[in-house]
Amino acid sequence: MKLIIAYIQPHKLNDVKKELYKKEVYKISVTNALGCGQQKGYSESYRGVQMEVNLLKKVRIEIAVNDDFVKPTVDAIVTGAQSGEIGDGKIFILPLEGCVRIRSNETGSDAIG
Repeated sequence: MKLIIAYIQPHKLNDVKKELYKKEVYKISVTNALGCGQQKGYSESYRGVQMEVNLLKKVRIEIAVNDDFVKPTVDAIVTGAQSGEIGDGKIFILPLEGCVRIRSNETGSDAIG
């Protein structure tokens, strides 16, 4: 079992979801996030004061998958989120020690589905 965490551009979320559905990956968690990397942010003027904005809006996607779904899931995220520009995002793949489905008390790979 693996936990896949991806940070992507907010406007690419629908494209990523479509690609995940094509690969039969339906269970995802999505949260809003702020971050910076190579993009380094931008400057803007607010009421005459110059401000440096270096924390940019991102979307964090978390998906727990069984080992045979790791590659299709990563491929779907890359296909949906990739524009070829700096700031497309990152994907992290972590080992997942355990999982429990609360409703039925199933554990391990059966709980992920």
